[in-house]
Amino acid sequence: MWGILGCRELWQQNSSNSQFLKERVHRVWLYCNMRQASRRTLVTLSLTLSSGMIGEMWDIEQLAGLDASESTPESICACVAKMFQVRETEVALLELSGRLLHFVYPAELKTAGAIPLSSSAVAARTAQTKQAELFNGFAQVTHCSVFELVKLGNTGLDAQVIQKLMSAPVLATNGKVVGVIQVSRKAPRPDAAGPDFTSDDLRKLESVARFVGKTSAKGRGVAQISG
Repeated sequence: MWGILGCRELWQQNSSNSQFLKERVHRVWLYCNMRQASRRTLVTLSLTLSSGMIGEMWDIEQLAGLDASESTPESICACVAKMFQVRETEVALLELSGRLLHFVYPAELKTAGAIPLSSSAVAARTAQTKQAELFNGFAQVTHCSVFELVKLGNTGLDAQVIQKLMSAPVLATNGKVVGVIQVSRKAPRPDAAGPDFTSDDLRKLESVARFVGKTSAKGRGVAQISG
């Protein structure tokens, strides 16, 4: 295809020719310009996507960089908390055992009870559908709030209301659900809970869940990640 300069020269050389030829050359010249603009757009888009992907890869590398002896539910959830800039008590990891989901993190919820897969809890739905979900108005979503009444760390109960939540399934290499990982923002009121989670955040959490699934496959399950 002619370059832009070639099109201009052709226009000048044929200035005395018929109007039909002029229109044809002009259309080619416009086409060349459009192609050049499209290339610029694609390059910009590629750079933008690459930047986002590099950022996500860097975050996941922080998890992958954990030594085998350090790959525990506690260390992974602490890393996830830093990744999403939330408190460690705002990250939860659950393991599926039979038809029940058991908390393996935070530690305070290990003895708080289990979540049946048949329940209306978001974690149960995540495990059942194998689909990640995002809620930026979680307080208005019907859910099991009994676990929010368990005191975690040094936070008061009034600061433990989940206002925003992301939930993703943890899948083994064979595609079987072995657990669920959740990241939340807690606050007494929605306007005090910080920024909304985004679709990019959800994709990042899905990447984290895949890492946890691969890591748990080396051990005996989510609860014994450091196999």
